[in-house]
Amino acid sequence: MNEGRRGSGAAGPQDGGQLVRGAILAGGRATRFGGKPKGLEVVGGERILDRLAAVMMEALGEPPLLVANAPEAAGWRPDLETVPDVRPGLGALGGILTAVVRAPAPVVCVAWDMPFVSVPLIRLLADTLDRYDAVLPESEGRRGVEPLCAGYGPACRGAIEESLAAGDLRAISFHDRIRVCILPLEQVQGFADPDLIFFNVNTADDLNKADDLWRRRASSR
Repeated sequence: MNEGRRGSGAAGPQDGGQLVRGAILAGGRATRFGGKPKGLEVVGGERILDRLAAVMMEALGEPPLLVANAPEAAGWRPDLETVPDVRPGLGALGGILTAVVRAPAPVVCVAWDMPFVSVPLIRLLADTLDRYDAVLPESEGRRGVEPLCAGYGPACRGAIEESLAAGDLRAISFHDRIRVCILPLEQVQGFADPDLIFFNVNTADDLNKADDLWRRRASSR
């Protein structure tokens, strides 16, 4: 594991056995998807939202939060606690902040357009939060890590608010002020192909590809 530098705002380690919540982030305007709610699309015969809720339930033992701003969001999954952004209009970083504030325990966040996230990965992120303020899996994406499939502790709140005050909306902008653990790509590969597990649905073509990938994976088991 690679540890980032510890800033002055970092908190001490979490107590062993502390509750870790899950949060599904349904933010974003989905401009490349015609503005439609991406997580309500079906992959492998099941809505992405429902699949993620089931994964988080199995991994963490309780229903996740649903962070969503759409007026109709509470009806998407009435059994989930649905909360809007505490500070609207701030993109992915605003969604992470909302999850940290509303959890308020350590929380594992997953974007709602990632249909292949697995139970073992969620559990690993949750388990590692007892020693770090943020835990992110390494990937070959543009950031090199996956901030929208990651774990965040309470110390992230103040660090994120400092970034927002400075006008820095990058999803990783606050990392230099907290203790960060990056799960190496080789460790992530122990759960699944990173290209699959971090696949996200941004376009209609992505949706078709995700459905095809799911069915091929199911038929090979």
